[in-house]
Amino acid sequence: MKIHFISIGGSAMHSLAIVLKQKGHEVTGSDDAIFEPSRSKLAKYGLLPEEIGWNEQYITEELDAVILGMHAKDDNPELIKAQNLGLKIYSYPEFLYEQSKDKTRVVIGGSHGKTTITSMILHVMNYHEKEIDYMVGAAVNGLENPLHLTGENDFIVIEGDEYLSSAIDRRPKFHLYQPNIALLSGIAWDHINVFPTYDKYVEQFRIFIDSIVNGGILVYNEEDPEVKRLAEESENPIRKHPYHTPDYHTEGNVTILDVPEGELPLEIFGKHNLNNLAGAKWICQHMGVDEDDFYEAIATFSGASKRLEKIAEKGSSVIFKDFAHSPSKVAASTAAVREQYPNKKLVACLELHTYSSLNSEFLKEYKDSLEPADEALVFYSPEAIAVKKLEPVSIGQISKAFNKEGLKVFTTSESFKEELNNLSLKDSVLLMMSSGNYGGLDPEELKSLI
Repeated sequence: MKIHFISIGGSAMHSLAIVLKQKGHEVTGSDDAIFEPSRSKLAKYGLLPEEIGWNEQYITEELDAVILGMHAKDDNPELIKAQNLGLKIYSYPEFLYEQSKDKTRVVIGGSHGKTTITSMILHVMNYHEKEIDYMVGAAVNGLENPLHLTGENDFIVIEGDEYLSSAIDRRPKFHLYQPNIALLSGIAWDHINVFPTYDKYVEQFRIFIDSIVNGGILVYNEEDPEVKRLAEESENPIRKHPYHTPDYHTEGNVTILDVPEGELPLEIFGKHNLNNLAGAKWICQHMGVDEDDFYEAIATFSGASKRLEKIAEKGSSVIFKDFAHSPSKVAASTAAVREQYPNKKLVACLELHTYSSLNSEFLKEYKDSLEPADEALVFYSPEAIAVKKLEPVSIGQISKAFNKEGLKVFTTSESFKEELNNLSLKDSVLLMMSSGNYGGLDPEELKSLI
C-alpha cells in the first residue's frame, strides 16, 4: 500500500508510520513541527520529511490511504486535496481498528491509570514470552516501539484514549476499537475544551461500555462510584468482572503485596498503582496467564515511563518525575509518595499546563489534591493562558482553588527555579508533576539539587 501521514511527528503517528514501513508499505509523511524523539526515529527509518511544513504534492491519486493526525486542522491543505480527490482518509484509531479487526481486541480505558495498566499487561506478556500486538502511550522496558502490529498474533492490547480522533472525526478514540475485552479504571472530568460539562464527559464512557462486542468482557474498578454505576446500568450483553485494591502494606520504603502464597515485594508503590495491578491481573487472566505467573512477572515491573519515575536518589534525598496533571492524577501521585515515604518531608511541585488545568472554572477540581505534601509549589505561565485564548487566572484564584496552606505559586520559570535551588532537600522527597517542562527546566538541573 501507498500511505501518507498528515502530521507524522506525533508520538502515536510516527510509531505507526515506522511499523508500516517495516511491513513493506510505501510510507510518506509531513508535519509543521517534529520534535525528539520522533525526529530521530523517523530519520532512522528514512521517514523524516525533507522539509518541515505541509506539501500538497504528497497527495496524489496513487495513494491507497491517508492517515490524519489530531494535530492537523480541518483546513490543512493536504487534507483538503485528499478530500477533493476522494481518497480514503483514516484517523489513527480508525486505521488501527482496520489492522486489528480480526484479532481479539483488549482495550484499556479510563481517565487515569490506563497507561500504567497497559504497561503492566505488556510487561507480564513480555516476561513470559507471549507474543501479542499492542499500542501503548509510553515507553515500556523491553519493548522497542510503543506499537506492534503483526498478521499472526491473536491478541492486541490497546490503550484507549477518550480524546477526539481527528479534526474531521470528532469521536473519542476509544469508541472506534469495538473491544472484545475492555477495562475501565476510573472517571474524573478532563478535556473540558471538548467535553464542557461533567455529564458530557461521563457519557463517553457509557458509549465505550456499549461498544464492547456482544458476549465480550468488561473488567471495571468497583471502587470508582461512576465506573461502578455505568457498569451496573449497562444493558450491553457482556460479562462484567469488578476489581478492587488488593491487600498490601509497606515495610521501610518497599510496598509488599499480600498474595495467597505469602508476601510479594513490589518495585511500584501507591494505592492507585495497587488498584491498577488488580485490573491488570484480571486482564492477563482473560488472556491466558494464571495468577501465579502474573505475580511472578509483576514483581519485576518498575513502572511506566514518566509515571512516578525515580530520576535521582542521593543520601536521604529522592526525586520523582510524574506525568500527573489532572486533579485525580495529582491527588493519587501525591498520596502515593506520602504513603511510601511517611518519615520524609514531601515537596510536591505541579505545573498547570493543559487547557483544562488553566481554565478558571476547572481549577476548583484541584481542591485538596496537594494536601498530603509538606510543601507545595505550583507553576503556570500567563503567556500559555493567552496562547490558549483562556481567561486570565490570578495567583489568588489558584491558591483558593487548591485549598493548601502555605501553597507557593510561580508565574515565571526563573522564579520557580530559584525556589527549587533554595529548597532544603535533606530527608526529603521532591515530586515533580507535569505534562510539560516548567518553562524549560532540564531534568539534569533537577538531579543537581541533591
